[in-house]
Amino acid sequence: MENFKTSADTLFILLGAIMILAMHAGFAFLELGTVRRKNQVNALVKILVDFSISTLAYFFIGYGIAYGVNFFSGAEVLAEKSGYELTKFFFLLTFAAAIPAIVSGGIAERAKLNPQFAATFLLVGFIYPFFEGIAWNNAYGVQDWLKASFGENFHDFAGSVVVHAVGGWIGLAAVLMLGARRGRYHRDGGIAGAHPPSSIPFLALGAWILIVGWFGFNVMSAQTLDKVSGLVAMNSLMAMVGGTLVALVMGKNDPGFVHNGPLAGLVAVCAGSDLMHPLGALITGGVAGGLFVIMFTLTQNRWKIDDVLGVWPLHGLCGAWGGIAAGIFGLKSLGGMGGVAFMSQLVGTLMGVAIALAGGLLVYGALKKTVGIRLDAEEEFNGADLSIHKISGSPERETLW
Repeated sequence: MENFKTSADTLFILLGAIMILAMHAGFAFLELGTVRRKNQVNALVKILVDFSISTLAYFFIGYGIAYGVNFFSGAEVLAEKSGYELTKFFFLLTFAAAIPAIVSGGIAERAKLNPQFAATFLLVGFIYPFFEGIAWNNAYGVQDWLKASFGENFHDFAGSVVVHAVGGWIGLAAVLMLGARRGRYHRDGGIAGAHPPSSIPFLALGAWILIVGWFGFNVMSAQTLDKVSGLVAMNSLMAMVGGTLVALVMGKNDPGFVHNGPLAGLVAVCAGSDLMHPLGALITGGVAGGLFVIMFTLTQNRWKIDDVLGVWPLHGLCGAWGGIAAGIFGLKSLGGMGGVAFMSQLVGTLMGVAIALAGGLLVYGALKKTVGIRLDAEEEFNGADLSIHKISGSPERETLW
């Protein structure tokens, strides 16, 4: 039967969930190594608590919006069919929780903790699952419309758009609402301080954790053993390599670009990793690596957008490129397996971007107007870690840190 799931399927998707859960350590160390030392504890606390809040938001609200499933039956009912549906929730939760983890890197070093936790609940509970349901559960008939109009559904195998572009464009909204860090730019628009990474080894460790976990992120998006494809693993590898080497050359050996290059490639290949020829994946990843270097430099130096980890170029733009690239290199005429239409990919990608940007502006705009989202001058000057001490109410904890 089509809906029958074996115990092996449950174990398979559980292992995928664990690998993606481990990627959140990668997000943490990537941010930890990039921010200044006075903000490192804040980065670690934020990622872990955001994941916990995401779990509750997705359990009680988000998963129901996306898939029409709730968990308010008895435990015996929930455990039927080896508990596959429960494990699937865990797997998809790790995707959903990537949204605040992505945003966290953009707003680092000047965002208040509690308003960010509130934003996490709203984003994972409402904004993200709204588009997730459209892309992955045929909600609101959008996929049917795309198929009728352009011949194929919008295809996003592992979340270039659903996860990464959505997270990156929400991150852009949050960064714009917050404004630049104090001391980052002069009043006349010149660059005052570059704020270099505090620890290249931690940054590199974060990148490597993410790279390894990504093979669970992509390959195990098949969700059942009978649908596993070695092509997805090969394409992920090729995109990673392409992103790394192009970022190395265009970034002039800068270690920050070198370690974000593979992430850019992996972000971009998610959507079409099950369809592309490996050469198409290599090109997709290479373009993404170059796109990140160029756009990170432009946002920081020319446009004065203080996106600390470059989450908009890395996730927002490379994710959008990945959605479109699936409609190019997934075509049979370019060595792909077919089953995609360029216009469906373009429209679906733009829809995801629009929903994310509007949702991000709505959530962060409302929080900014009501409770404020930015640290005060003292906290920002002394470090975001100071706000944790104030919230805890335990001055003696400072001796532990």
